Amino acid sequence: MTGLRNGTVIYLDTHVVVWLYAALTSKLSNKAIEAIETNQLLISPMVQLELQYLKEIDRITANCALIIETLNCSIGLEICDQSFIHTVTEAIDLTWTRDPFDRIIVAQSHARQIPLLTKDQYILQNSPLAFW
Repeated sequence: MTGLRNGTVIYLDTHVVVWLYAALTSKLSNKAIEAIETNQLLISPMVQLELQYLKEIDRITANCALIIETLNCSIGLEICDQSFIHTVTEAIDLTWTRDPFDRIIVAQSHARQIPLLTKDQYILQNSPLAFW
């Protein structure tokens, strides 16, 4: 998955990052692949934390730094540096989820009005910026 990324910016949800790192592109929709290949890619710092959490509970084997560094080098993935207070202010109104990871990841997307690539059906149903 390479190519010139001259489109807009999109956020990636945690599972998308895991699948890209593990080269499980068959899990991605055609629309997701096109979006990844043509847009600048960001993740919320909350994705970084969730990756570490998944490593600690043995759901993934690589640590978050290796995953992010690898994807930065291969597809230009970067961590968003938006102010945390701006994100939290947006998250306060996202009462449809009690999952702190999802709440902050979606809030980051909403705060900057940037689409979020996710397969999570609950997020897709509740976030107008989410797509798959």
